[in-house]
Amino acid sequence: MNTSPTELDYRAVRAWISGRMVFVELTDGREIGFPADRFRRLHDASDEQLAAVTLRLSGAALRWEDIDEDITVRGIVEGRFQLPLPTDRLVA
Repeated sequence: MNTSPTELDYRAVRAWISGRMVFVELTDGREIGFPADRFRRLHDASDEQLAAVTLRLSGAALRWEDIDEDITVRGIVEGRFQLPLPTDRLVA
């Protein structure tokens, strides 16, 4: 069976927080991260709430129970964020 890149099933094997950055390690070994400020509920979360990330759906989603937020790993990999990149992260 051939699998095109658009049919990939993105899954994470772990997720962690460093500062206000969210990181995931994918099943293929890649590690990707994004600023928590790219999502409304994560932006407003305390550091403790942000750190309470768990994997759900066999690694297909990230879950923050206290703030009732779910984010798909596929959406992260494909760059689908709710908010623009914070201006303090832009490099001229």
